[in-house]
Order: sequence, then C-alpha cells, then structure tokens
Amino acid sequence: PHPIQLLPAAVSFGAKHRFGCRAVFHPPHRHKLFQTKLKTETLFSSSQLRMVLLVASSSIDSGIGCWDLHTGAEQLRYKSCASPPHGLVCVGEKFLACSQLRDAAATAGSVLYWSWCKPQVEVKSFPAEPIMALASNNEGTYIVGGGFSGDIYLWEVLSGRLLKKWHAHYRAVTCLVFSEDDSLLISGSEDGCIRVWSLITVFDDGWQREAKHLYEHSFTGHNLPVTDIVVGYGGFNAIIISSSVDRTCKVWSLSKGKLLRNIIFPSIIDAIALDPGEHVFYGGGRDGKIYTAALNAKCPSSSDYGLHILGSLSNQSKSVTSLAYCSSGNLLISGYEDGAIRVWDTRTNNVIRVFRHSKGPVNNILLVQQQPLPKSQSTSQGSLRKHRPILPPALAKFENSKDEDEYTGVIIDPSGPPKESMEFSFLSSHVMDNQITELQQQGSAATEMELERLKHDYGKSKQMLQHWRKMYDNLHQFCVNELLDGNQTKNIEGNST
Repeated sequence: PHPIQLLPAAVSFGAKHRFGCRAVFHPPHRHKLFQTKLKTETLFSSSQLRMVLLVASSSIDSGIGCWDLHTGAEQLRYKSCASPPHGLVCVGEKFLACSQLRDAAATAGSVLYWSWCKPQVEVKSFPAEPIMALASNNEGTYIVGGGFSGDIYLWEVLSGRLLKKWHAHYRAVTCLVFSEDDSLLISGSEDGCIRVWSLITVFDDGWQREAKHLYEHSFTGHNLPVTDIVVGYGGFNAIIISSSVDRTCKVWSLSKGKLLRNIIFPSIIDAIALDPGEHVFYGGGRDGKIYTAALNAKCPSSSDYGLHILGSLSNQSKSVTSLAYCSSGNLLISGYEDGAIRVWDTRTNNVIRVFRHSKGPVNNILLVQQQPLPKSQSTSQGSLRKHRPILPPALAKFENSKDEDEYTGVIIDPSGPPKESMEFSFLSSHVMDNQITELQQQGSAATEMELERLKHDYGKSKQMLQHWRKMYDNLHQFCVNELLDGNQTKNIEGNST
C-alpha cells in the first residue's frame, strides 16, 4: 500500500493553502522497505515511458517548435503563432494555448489552442482585450490571462466560461505564475509592481466587501517593468524571485511579505530559472550571458560581478530571452534573440545540444512530459486522428449574465473571511504551533470533554437509528397490509363474477 494523503476538498484549487497543512497516513514500518522499492521501480518504469518535450515559440509568426529534449528529435511544428513573452502555456499536459501579439491599435486579442497531434490551430478565442501573459494550474482546469489594461481574467477550461475578472495593475500584466499548490497567483506588470492573489479570496464576495484590497501582498521594489517571475516550493512559505528592466533581481518572502535579497546585475535580466534545490538561480541577460546568483549564502564582490553573483555562462550569443530548468539531468535550457536554443549541463557549464527555432527571438520555452506513441502509430496519420482528443470550447469574452444560473461557478468555503491577519493564517508552522499550545494547556481535561461529546453523539445516533427502524417497520407493515387488501379485493371480485 502507498501513503494516503487526506486533503480537505473545499475547492479544486487552494485547499491546502486554506487549511494550512495536510494530514498524511503512513503504513506500518515493516512495509517501508517494500514501499520504497515499489515506488522506485514505478518511477523508473514510468520515466522510461515518458519523454520530455521542449516547446518554444517566437514573437514573429514562425509557429511553435517542439523537440524531444534528450534525443533532439523534432516533433510537430505548430503553425500560425506569434506570441508575447510568457504567453505560451501547456494546459494540464493536454494541449497548448497561446496568446497572440497584435498591433498597438488593436482593441481585442486572441488565444489559440493546438492539440499535440495536429499542427493547425483548432480553437480560436477572442477575449475582450489583448492578452499578454497566460498561466494554467497544474490540473489544467483553469486558464488565467493578463490583459493589456492591467486586468486579470480567469476562465474555466472545460466550459470556456469567464469566472472572474478583476483590475490588478495600472499597466499591462507581463507575468503570471501559480504557486506550487495552485492556491496563489502571482502577477507582474509594466508598472513595476508584483502582487500576490489568493484565489479563494478573489472569489469570496464577503471578503471583498470587508477588505481594502484583494491582493495578499503588493511588492513595489522595482522601478521599471517586471520581466519574469519564478516561485519556489512550499506554498505560502515559498520564495518569489522577480527580474526587471531596472537590472535587478529581487527575492521576496511570501509568508513575511518582505524583500529578502536584492541583486544588481551588469545587464538587464529578461528571464530567470530556479534550481530545484533553491541554492542558486539563473538570470538571462541582454548582454548574452546567463548569470548564476546565490540564494542561501553571501558571495563577496568580485571585479567582474557584484554581490551574490557566482559567475556566468556565455556562448558569445545575442541577448537571452527565455530560460527553463530540467531537473532530469540538471539541464538549463536558454532561448536567444537570434532564434537559437541551447541546452547547458549545469555540472560542467558546457553546451550539449543546440536547437534552431527561427530567425526571430525565442520568447517562450516550456518543458512538458508526454507519453510517446508506439512506433506503429507514430507514422500513421489515421491513428493520430483517431487518438486526437477533443479540445474544450473557446474562452468566453464576458462574464455570465445575471439571468444565468446563479449557483454555477466556483464553490468556496462558506465560513467567510478569516478574522485573523492573512499574513499568518496560511502558515503551516503557525497552525501547528497553535494546536500544540492548546493541547498542552488543556491536557487531560480536553480529552475527557471530547470523550463526553463523543458519547453524547453516539447516544443521539443510536436514538436516531431506533427511530428509523421503527419507521421502516411501520412502512413495511403498511405495504404488506395494502398488498393483502388488494389481493382480497381481487378474489372477491373474481368470485362475484
């Protein structure tokens, strides 16, 4: 048996964030060795069946390139795509979605869908305004778009309904990213501001009426537009790293809502990637270098770089426009303004593979795990059409009208907004400390009270059971009597005839 995780199901996103911690049931100790072996074999066998796809797009209409990261084999190239930075997203590993660049005079935007096995666009959506950044939660149930006006739109993927729209920034939204547990949404903007949104709070009308603002935190340390955002592990206890045109990368604490580290770079940083161990992060500069910066230790200033910067990777290329990190093999993937994509081995700092996307800049890179088709099916177009999934409908342009069912939409905990400070209510450590303190103070008295309460509940349940049994017996007797009376009536009528 595997460990069983018990999670409150208040809402499909944010349940762990709302309740602070989760309970985990572990099996007996004598099964641990078997479990570890079984889990290792399962992970090893599953990794053999899944390949890592490198997906890249450009700001010019050159389509979306797709390659097997480890073999270098090119897959399908998806047509008709000119994306803004952070405008490409894989929705639950099921299909690709991408916002499209339009001229500045355009008043409407478009979002396109591609299935994995067809190069042509299959679904076209036309939101109310041009969408810059796109993001999707891990399960692919929601898509979030950041508008040119500073508004944020949240759609339900299955139905295409626009569930929520709110004004988030004073200028265009440039970055959108979900936290690890999908409970938080972090947005960056051309106004230099970074804001943290709790999705449960966003959908809680009661909280909106009482609170002064919707966001949990508003970080205003950048003086110029935000270019990229990455989030670490740990839910509300994670860190945020942001880059900006002001040549700085800043490390923020989600739980404390404050700046932890400010790093000044020799060049503007347009893309960042985080080491899974969160020891270092990488910043792609417009000078063509990829800088390595420390997160956990101070690094003395050198003649070449400033404080906290450990070194750089350089291949005498044009500016770095996008970055992604693959933990399988410790690979760093970088996209460049000249259309090149390089794969770096972070242990040796050497380039081990180069892909060519187009002549335009590579402004989006995704790493997606996919199940490859068997060789007998991979070359058959008929089998591809047969196994092609049906994509969801287009995204709605406006929110639901008032005459629609008022009970449809996202369901949240009806208990209302918490009275305590939001800064501490989501901290797992804070919740656990409170529970330990209460148990220590109450001691055996609390146990006795709980036992009395359980006995009382048991008595009430027993009385209710007896009541239902009596009702069942009465109903059963009534049905039997009715059946007998009906048979007697039929017999009398038969005798009279």
